[in-house]
Amino acid sequence: MNQIIRQHLEQMTERKYSDFQSALHPGVEHILGIRLPQLREYARTLARESGTAVLDDTEDYYFEETMLRGMVIGYVSVSLQERFERMREFIPLIHSWGVCDSFVSTLKFTRKQQPLVWEFLQPYCSSEKEFEQRFAAVMLLSKFVNEEYIEKTLVALERIGTQSYYASMGVAWALAECVIRFPDRTLPYLIEQRFDADTHNRAIQKCCDSYRVPDDRKALLKTLRIKKI
Repeated sequence: MNQIIRQHLEQMTERKYSDFQSALHPGVEHILGIRLPQLREYARTLARESGTAVLDDTEDYYFEETMLRGMVIGYVSVSLQERFERMREFIPLIHSWGVCDSFVSTLKFTRKQQPLVWEFLQPYCSSEKEFEQRFAAVMLLSKFVNEEYIEKTLVALERIGTQSYYASMGVAWALAECVIRFPDRTLPYLIEQRFDADTHNRAIQKCCDSYRVPDDRKALLKTLRIKKI
């Protein structure tokens, strides 16, 4: 990011919020502490006033600079092909769940381009990198838990590696959303234990923590937990 943008971000810093964010992102360094609504508003301004020029300098230092870059990719007015190219360039820079999830939530264009986005997503479902796996899981959760794609989404979730913590949590989150929206189609995946024990149990816990899951289904889900020796 250029110096002007960096200085503007530094002026938006809140020390207490930096401490809060650091606690949520263990191991992530250089967190300024900027609230998401402020960062999103600034990303919209940059996308509108500077276009893709802001994306051409890839030397990020602060956590929020990388997050801002992802948001601009979502907000900037470009062709679909260029947006995909910018996404491919950005995804390897994802180094935390916060950057991943804020990026995905900004990609509103996917609603009207689901078939092409689905094809774009497939290599990341087979990735061996933790945050590419997380990206794939959160994209499936956010964009493809619907009537048209639910069967494909469940199969794709099985393909995602879950050896790493943030990938496992992403798949568990997506799987829980599938249970909530399409229980009849998703419960067989839990009954048959088609995910590793940690991911399986995390998905069940997320369902049990959700107010959208009725009590009788929570009771059933609790009987499906995998007991670890």
